[in-house]
Amino acid sequence: MIDIKLLRDDPEAVRKSQQARGEDVGLVDAILDADKHRREALAEFEQRRAEQKITSKDVGAAMGRLQAAKKSGQSAQDVARLEGEANEARRFAGDLSNRVKALEAEAAEADKQLNALLRRVGNVIIDGVPVGGEDDYVVLEEHGTPRDFAAEGFAPKDHLEILEGLGAVDMGRGVKVAESRFYYLVGQGARLESALMNLALSQAYDNGFTQLAVPTLVNRPTMAGAGFIDAHEEEVYLLRDDDLFLTGTSEVALAGFHTDEIIDLSGGPKRYCAQSTCYRREAGSYGKDTRGVIRVHQFQKIEMFIYCRPEDAQAEHQRLLRHERDMLDLMEIPYRVIDVAAGDLGGPAARKYDCEGWVPTQGKYRELTSTSNCTTYQARRLAIREKRDSRTEIVATLNGTLATSPRWLVALVENHQQADGSVRIPAALQPFMGADVLVPGAR
Repeated sequence: MIDIKLLRDDPEAVRKSQQARGEDVGLVDAILDADKHRREALAEFEQRRAEQKITSKDVGAAMGRLQAAKKSGQSAQDVARLEGEANEARRFAGDLSNRVKALEAEAAEADKQLNALLRRVGNVIIDGVPVGGEDDYVVLEEHGTPRDFAAEGFAPKDHLEILEGLGAVDMGRGVKVAESRFYYLVGQGARLESALMNLALSQAYDNGFTQLAVPTLVNRPTMAGAGFIDAHEEEVYLLRDDDLFLTGTSEVALAGFHTDEIIDLSGGPKRYCAQSTCYRREAGSYGKDTRGVIRVHQFQKIEMFIYCRPEDAQAEHQRLLRHERDMLDLMEIPYRVIDVAAGDLGGPAARKYDCEGWVPTQGKYRELTSTSNCTTYQARRLAIREKRDSRTEIVATLNGTLATSPRWLVALVENHQQADGSVRIPAALQPFMGADVLVPGAR
């Protein structure tokens, strides 16, 4: 959620961000109006509540005078007069109490409406983020040179043909026990996935990340706090009887780890990583990547997650990108880095970089990693703060993919395939795999 103070102080910056995202600019004025209404309702509520406290004392005083008059034997006329004053004070107090309750409800409803509007606004993008949609990214770097298979004398096979030739994947049984876009990795296919995950975890540990084993089911406040059900709830698996969500990334559980906490960042950022099984419904992807294991409902992923001070967030973002690039270099895969356009960021991200690996049989780059700077957007929703110089401030959060399977397997086997159907294993993976080549018929 964006900072309401930013929207009040610089609404034009939020308007420009909304415009760059291709989203509703009119939300800014709607929020300003809702904020004004909320503050007016709250101010009147507090004013009337203060009056209520004074009135309560007046009622007490009137009742005291009445009781004293009765005890002292004052005239019936005086007692009647004082009784009338006490009754009038009680009536006024009752009317005021009803008004205070109504104003409290009005202020609460105004606050609810304001928060609902605020949740519809994506994070304010960072200066320099490309304007536009999915196809308006900017290529920042390219690394490696795609192989010239023609010069090597053979036509490359696609990943599914390679993996099936190795006996490393079984699509048919995946459909049999689940549905389309599910699969089995078999033998050396499953071992290759484990090797990839273990290498990524080792890299994360060496770079100072603390590993967590996280829940893959989370409650609605955590899912909403991480920003994953604002506009794309149809992409998420929901267990309706329990109102729990299957996560599409361990980012969700990692973001929720310090919910409602004041954390200590005096020693620097907190860096975590987690491997988890992830689930995505892939709603709206009918007809896309139907062959093989590029777009599936269940997959494995290593996610990095950082809590830091807002002023350190951009440097930490570059750090995450460097870790992702290092991992791709170890895989010996040609790749490029893109600066994702505003309209393709997703709500929580203020900036996102993707690393896309070369897929020979498609003749194009496909996303393998993504790293986002979410500034204070998620932490504000989840009430994650730090105490600094006697002040309590919202922290920043960032996330980045270090490895994901089976998508990475696609790039690995296509780029390292050999003419005889075998696949060379990159040197960095060999100690985790216990082999230097995948061959048909191997266990």
